This record gives sequence, C-alpha cells and structure tokens, in this order.
Amino acid sequence: MSTGNWTEVITSKRDLFDLRFGELWKYRDLIKMFVRRDIVSVYKQTVLGPFWFFISPLMTVLLFTFIFSKIAHIDTDGIPAPIFYLTGTTLWNYFQQCFLSSSNTFLANEGIFGKVYFPRLISPISTIISNLIKFFIQILVLIIMIAYYVIVEDYDLKLHSTLLLFPYLVFLMAGISLGIGLLTSAATSKYRDLQMFIGFGIGLLMYATPIIYPISQVPENYRSLLMLNPIAPIIETFRYSIFGIGEFSFSALAYSTIVMVVVLFSGIVIFNQVEKSFMDTI
Repeated sequence: MSTGNWTEVITSKRDLFDLRFGELWKYRDLIKMFVRRDIVSVYKQTVLGPFWFFISPLMTVLLFTFIFSKIAHIDTDGIPAPIFYLTGTTLWNYFQQCFLSSSNTFLANEGIFGKVYFPRLISPISTIISNLIKFFIQILVLIIMIAYYVIVEDYDLKLHSTLLLFPYLVFLMAGISLGIGLLTSAATSKYRDLQMFIGFGIGLLMYATPIIYPISQVPENYRSLLMLNPIAPIIETFRYSIFGIGEFSFSALAYSTIVMVVVLFSGIVIFNQVEKSFMDTI
C-alpha cells in the first residue's frame, strides 16, 4: 500500500512487537489532559472534593483497627495498629486503583476510541499517573500519622536504609498493576463476564497480601506460598524500611521485579494486538 505524503498511516496490520513507544512521547500533551480529566471528573460534583483523598484512607484505617485489632486481636508486631494498617493500605490502594482503572480501559473509553486515533496505551498510562498524585497525598497522611505517634505517643521509630528503595517500590507496584490491568482489559473486551470476577478477585488478593496482618503471623509452612504473591515483598519491604520490623529480602524483590517485567511486557504486547480490533468485539 502506498503511503504517499501522509505523516500518519493507520493500519490494523502490524507486527506483534511493533509497540511504537515513540508515539507516547509525541502525544504527551494528551496524557496531561487525561490526567487532569481523571482527577477533576471524580470529585467535580462532590461536596468535600479533594478532601476525600484524606478521608478515605483514614476511614479505612479506623475500620481495620476496630475489626482486626480490637475485635480479632491480630498482632501487629508492636507497631501501633493505625499506622501499621495505613502503611499497607496506602500502597495497596495505589495498586488497586491503578489495576481497576487500567482493566476497564476499553469499556470506559469506548466512545473516544471509536472516533479518533491516538495511542490507546495513553489511557491506562494516564490513570497510573493520576493515581500517583492521589497516592502521594495519602503518603502525606501516613507521614502525619507517624509523626503523631512519634511526638505524642513517644513511639520509637526505626527507619531503615531500605527506605531509599521507596521510589523503586512504587515503580514495581505501578508496573505490576498496569501489566495485569492491560491483560484484564484485553480479556474483558471480548469476555464481558470477567468484569464480574474483577472486584471479587481483587478482594481475595488483598487477603493474600500482608496488609491486615504481619508476615510473622503466617505459619512457617505457608510463608513461601504467600510470598509467591509479587505484591507481598513490596508491602513487607515498605513496612521494614519505616519500622525496621518484618522481613526484607533482595531475592524477594528480585522475584517481584521479574514478575513485573514479564506481566508488563505481556500486557503491552497483548493490549497492542487487541486494540486493533476491539471495536468489532466490544
């Protein structure tokens, strides 16, 4: 087919690994617009607006503290229960929100995708960035709560040098959530009933992650099984870097890294193939 003098040629016939990452930079202004849309649209007609960024994690922590600490009496390895739960839920919420947003890419953007061309990968990437802004607001809540326990409650905080790995932990969480989300999005564009399983599945995964309990409370013969969850080493490393309590292992983080690379690459490749024909199946 002759391309003539066209600057852009759109075709459904592309190689499996023709990923065109350069287009993402070319459409970087569109990513900024999508990020702004994601943030503004959610809280535009709410009474409290951005304050929900603070209220939501605090409500979750209060609920977890009452149920799992006061009623179930689950030990938190000497860490005050509110900051123990907030440490885990802060990272988990970022993963969950990124996964749910990216897994719904095709269905949520059906109207836009059917009218105008732009790299479809922009949509899930923009949700990763917009959720990152919410994540750092919740990190601020965590810092304030930890400061309260250190200053008022005289809690002996034991920061560890692994705190320097924090940006990498966020990168791992973003990569895993994006990869799984892209794979799920590609599947749900054809099999709608998978949408019913997503909410249920993400809830089960939370309980298979050391968020409401420390890894020390897991029986020894089940710990290796639990650590097959690539998110578990990330949560544990984050807690260890702040409190100096828990388990930290470079090999566990290496495992999470390998899973992230495999899942993210597979997700991008499959997403790239599905986006060419999804309007015929959606």
